[in-house]
Amino acid sequence: MVQLTVDIGGRPGLDCRGYCSYCYFRHTAKRDIPPFGCRYCLPFVKGCDYCSRGVKEEYTGFKPLRDVADAVLADIQSIRGDITRITISGGGDPSCYPEFVDLIELLASLEAPLHIGYTSGKGFDDPGIADLLIESGLSEISFTVFSSDPELRRKYMHDPTPEASLAILERLAQEIDVYAASVILPGVNDGVILENTCRWLEERGVKGHILMRFANATEQGLILGNAPIIPDQVVQTVEEFAAMVGSVASKCSMKVSGTPLFDPEFGSPFAIRNEPDLLARLPRVTGSATVITGSVAAPFIREILQICGGGDVVPVTKEIACLITADDLLPLDLRSLSTTVIIPGRSFVHLPEAESILSADGKNRRVIRGPECLTADAETSMGMTRTGVLEMEFSGFSDLIRLINLYGAA
Repeated sequence: MVQLTVDIGGRPGLDCRGYCSYCYFRHTAKRDIPPFGCRYCLPFVKGCDYCSRGVKEEYTGFKPLRDVADAVLADIQSIRGDITRITISGGGDPSCYPEFVDLIELLASLEAPLHIGYTSGKGFDDPGIADLLIESGLSEISFTVFSSDPELRRKYMHDPTPEASLAILERLAQEIDVYAASVILPGVNDGVILENTCRWLEERGVKGHILMRFANATEQGLILGNAPIIPDQVVQTVEEFAAMVGSVASKCSMKVSGTPLFDPEFGSPFAIRNEPDLLARLPRVTGSATVITGSVAAPFIREILQICGGGDVVPVTKEIACLITADDLLPLDLRSLSTTVIIPGRSFVHLPEAESILSADGKNRRVIRGPECLTADAETSMGMTRTGVLEMEFSGFSDLIRLINLYGAA
């Protein structure tokens, strides 16, 4: 399978008709945020394009169509085999791309299924664009709906033409795979309003609805120094959010899942904990190392490792493991850590800095970057099968245990 990603650039808040009220990137435009460090950094240099610019989606604006076309041509010349999927992505909203129609017509000429990885639909003012997309080979789209109530979209998403956006979503769902997404603001688009939105989506043939817990504090995942996004906005606990997801899903035939928790259909994240046969096939833990992770994942990882022979799992305050930064390591009790420490593969931490922080008590500790993924959150699992989710988890935990055994103390 050969997949082609088309990056159109764009800036959050500027190339999307303005920030949504709940946008992760609000209040960041004028902030100077130093590089975090990450898995792509060179060992001797903290900071690369990904953790200094990419994580903040710092583009200069949408790329001209000519530049996009040149990049597509270069990619085509470097790949082998037939293109099986073309995904349009960028820092801005594709629906707001000034040359959107020309872009779609250009990509349609490649005769491969098109996929729009994300759009709010705020840039679509003419419902007729839906037919153009269908005729051009669009096969899948992820569409932020927030609510089926146009006035809530207008107020919280700042959508100037919410009726047109919803009409486009409805038309697309008749012909292609549409996945809706909603950031949940308690007291705004939850409760009966959320149930109505899910019913509206289900009746129109939408494949699934991803519910996303609103983050309003650093420990909930805001790493760009911009908390709170909405002062005084109520935020659900992870447990409250998971219960809401389960309740809504039980009333729908359409797939409903949530991030960070959970996918009721598959039992993910960490669905493998309910699969004794798969757990029995995992490698046994024979080494000793400390696994550092987020507070949401920690109890699940600890449970699975204990079944495999034991494992020391230490959570940081940050809830989401892949958003852990060096600052999250500073409060840890170093006395509780082994001489080998494994941090999440996608965490925003430079390994030499992590080793310095975690060896501050005079005891040298080796820090290893773990697997990139141990499970599938709702954004990943929505388009997967349960078998695919379990295969991902089996592979991730197998790799983690091998790292513990290879680098941990005997």
